[in-house]
Amino acid sequence: MATEPTWQKIIRLLRWDKPAGRLILIIPALWAVFLAAEAQPDPLLVLVIILGAITTSAAGCVINDLWDRDIDPKVERTKVRPLASKALTVKVGIATAFVSLFCAAGLAFYFNPWTNPLSFWLCVGAVPVIVCYPLAKRVFPVPQLVLAIAWGFAVLISWSAVTKNLSTPTWLLWGATVLWTLGFDTIYALSDREDDLKIGINSSAIFFGKFAPEAVGLFYVGTATCLAILGQTLALNLSIYGITWAISVGLWFYQYWQLRRSNLPRFKYGKMFAQNVTIGFILLIGMILGSLFTAP
Repeated sequence: MATEPTWQKIIRLLRWDKPAGRLILIIPALWAVFLAAEAQPDPLLVLVIILGAITTSAAGCVINDLWDRDIDPKVERTKVRPLASKALTVKVGIATAFVSLFCAAGLAFYFNPWTNPLSFWLCVGAVPVIVCYPLAKRVFPVPQLVLAIAWGFAVLISWSAVTKNLSTPTWLLWGATVLWTLGFDTIYALSDREDDLKIGINSSAIFFGKFAPEAVGLFYVGTATCLAILGQTLALNLSIYGITWAISVGLWFYQYWQLRRSNLPRFKYGKMFAQNVTIGFILLIGMILGSLFTAP
């Protein structure tokens, strides 16, 4: 059996072999930039935002694995990660994290701190949240909330990059993103609940216990409500945006219905998590077309 080359191990460390986790961060950033720019953003800005999301999430994944290198071997889903399995050294992990953060910092300077200080300092403000998220599971009962707030920065940065301010629609989209993240990441945490209980770390799946399906359902209801109000506030074409909103709500309800079943196999949670990528892009299409074809 051939030995896995180092570059492939680093790809796994960055999670670039699992695109769903990267796309699900890019989606809220794209929601924000297209809505703020009325579906006609600067292509270079879109590229910078996509690259920023990729590099930031990569840095977050590496930092998470550095924090959890002694925990991950005890969890079925994470025991084969490069740092957990000692396929890569801690020094390589630290170097990879610094390179990722350096690339993200370079992209942040696209938002000139003199002409658009809000976007730039939001980029800076996101870093402590990203760094501290892995620590949250050790001290905070719902660490998924910290992750959700980190996800919310993608909306604030992208929106302010277009408008140089934050307004009511921004906060509606931020609220939708935070609640959506709480929903899909609680589902993701359900696959690790048994292992996390043995280790003694926190998660929303543990915090909500047998009411986890109801919690996810409420998070999705909150997401759908924020998105509905957002569509009205921005006067999106409801015959277009409304269809994609309704499809998304239907898929979220189906996920909630599945979660209420007992003895759901672990792989189902991963599939539901990945399905949210599809839901996110369905909504993005509705936002773009709903912005382009608004009533005169």
